Amino acid sequence: MPATPSWPPKSAPRLFVAEELHAGAAVRIEGNPAHYLARVMRAGPGDVVILCDDVTGEWAARVSDVGKRDVMLEVAERLRAREAVPDLWLCPALLKKDRYDLILEKATELGASRIQPVLTRRCVADKLNMDRARTITTEAAEQCARTALPQIAEPLKLDAVLANWPETRALFFADENGGEPAAHSFAQHQGPAGILTGPEGGFDEAERAAIRAHPAARPITLGPRILRGETAAIAALAAWMATAGDW
Repeated sequence: MPATPSWPPKSAPRLFVAEELHAGAAVRIEGNPAHYLARVMRAGPGDVVILCDDVTGEWAARVSDVGKRDVMLEVAERLRAREAVPDLWLCPALLKKDRYDLILEKATELGASRIQPVLTRRCVADKLNMDRARTITTEAAEQCARTALPQIAEPLKLDAVLANWPETRALFFADENGGEPAAHSFAQHQGPAGILTGPEGGFDEAERAAIRAHPAARPITLGPRILRGETAAIAALAAWMATAGDW
């Protein structure tokens, strides 16, 4: 006898939607996501689509109709509740667009709960397209089967980040001048945390002094080599997840 097909199919496309989902809900997909379902994935009536709403979790839905500009779905059942995400903020200084895109994508895949872009004196970039950033993180979450989107904050100057940093949240500072080995420092801490990484040119001495003077700061080293800004952010987050996160 042929094997019973898995439910839902592993090949089913995944999408995040804005509305809160429930069994029996009718969901209209428009714009680029509709084009993706109808033209790229060639979804037709009866096909399964996995939906996430960043509130209740992950749901299986069936295509009920495919129009010229939209796709109608009917939600069938919940597959998973919204995942519990480790309370880790990634605070990378702004970089050139393509390099920062990589940070946004990989931070989502690795499980950061919040991304706080930081403006420093040596930042080459001074703006972040928030719509583009949300698109990147949403697509990354769909690709890696994440059910919770990371929060993306508006960029803040370093002094504002330090002034508003919560007293109970550790601030791991990736300092190219040295500090405690990252993995060891991460393993010693329990509770909310954040990781601060620098721009292409690094932090200047005044910034470094201000960060080290902050009561929550814990200077760390990411090894004997000078890392690019995007490499430092991704490596630090991976090390934190491996020692103190949900790996």
